[in-house]
Amino acid sequence: MDEISLMNNVWVMLGFILVLLMQGGFILLEAGSTRMKNAGHIAGKTIFTVGIASIVFWAVGYGFIYGEGNAFIGLSNFFFGDYSESEGLVGSVDFIFQLAFAAIALTVAFGGFAERAKLSAYIIFAILFSAFIYPIVAHWIWGGGWLSELGKQDFAGSTVVHLTGAAAALAATIVLGPRIGKFNKDGTSNNLAGHNQVYTALGVLLLWVGWFGFNGGSTFGVEGAFFGYVSLTTQLAAAAGAISAMFIVTAMTGKADVPTMLNGALAGLVAITASTAFVATWAAVVIGIIAGLIVHFSMVFFDRAKIDDPIFALSVHGIAGIWGTLSTGFFATPGLAAMNGGLPGLFYGGGLTQLGVQLTGVVSSGLYAFVVAFVILKVMDKVIPGGIRVTEEEEIIGLDMSEHGSYGYPENITPTHNKKTGA
Repeated sequence: MDEISLMNNVWVMLGFILVLLMQGGFILLEAGSTRMKNAGHIAGKTIFTVGIASIVFWAVGYGFIYGEGNAFIGLSNFFFGDYSESEGLVGSVDFIFQLAFAAIALTVAFGGFAERAKLSAYIIFAILFSAFIYPIVAHWIWGGGWLSELGKQDFAGSTVVHLTGAAAALAATIVLGPRIGKFNKDGTSNNLAGHNQVYTALGVLLLWVGWFGFNGGSTFGVEGAFFGYVSLTTQLAAAAGAISAMFIVTAMTGKADVPTMLNGALAGLVAITASTAFVATWAAVVIGIIAGLIVHFSMVFFDRAKIDDPIFALSVHGIAGIWGTLSTGFFATPGLAAMNGGLPGLFYGGGLTQLGVQLTGVVSSGLYAFVVAFVILKVMDKVIPGGIRVTEEEEIIGLDMSEHGSYGYPENITPTHNKKTGA
């Protein structure tokens, strides 16, 4: 293996490490955005389901994406075990990098389960999502499937990862229903505030840093140091998203709401994920600004529609993912499109062709993920005794105690008096 090939493998492996560490960001983000009584559950189920996703991806997920097959699904490379040395990217390095993306999509999907789903529902859905939802969409776009043949532009996964996860999260929120106390009989909503805004902010920062592995690592090499340009557009979009979200929420409510600003940064990151290698820096700023604006209005919309989305996965990953995917149809430059696939965008003389391909990808991928997830969850709800949602008593107690028998913050819980021992 020559020096460049070795460096390429090291770079992609570093990307895997950064993307895997994004799970820590999601733990803090989700735990901080929800009540204290569910914090230990959120942390534990995240690690456990990453384990499930890894095994399923090794067994069948990677094969369904990249195996020899047809326009719909891959049908080889199951139980992946390639350890051979080769010029270029080693198979095992590529595999483990792709595995991290599959785990992120699953974590996004679980945003729709927060504070009300049984642990058994997480386990079963993790297996089925990792086998039959994420790999199919990924094959269509990244594995040589029919959207890839159309020239679909999705550099690091605004559609493949984020929209797919958000579509499944939407199915979960519908099947599970809102949390107790979220909506009143007159249709108004209550703010079930998260317990730790500092955790949420730190989670966003960890995700922001991890995104340089997410987007930068997706260059799959160090030649020409193109990862630097990808990282630049990523940074600009995230920054613009944070700023525009803070401005719009302040203008609309009179208060500089911190969670909205944080979601604006994430929306900018999600939006630029598809277009990061296709657009000029000025366009990255515009993409981030628009993402920050739409995430605020999307959050308001879902709340008024009585869809309970505690982690705002639908807005941050779904709506921003749609915008990011469509953005290349407007802003992709001729030079970058030639480098990375597809055609120039509308604003660079490309007409509506690429925008049409992007829209086709959004509709088909989002519908597939939503419909399959909805069917899976409805069947699970019928098959699992008592359904996939915890009982009212268990939800009030909190999933830490009802599902695991211990609190994430045991020192903050007053122990029950023991009559026998006096303790």
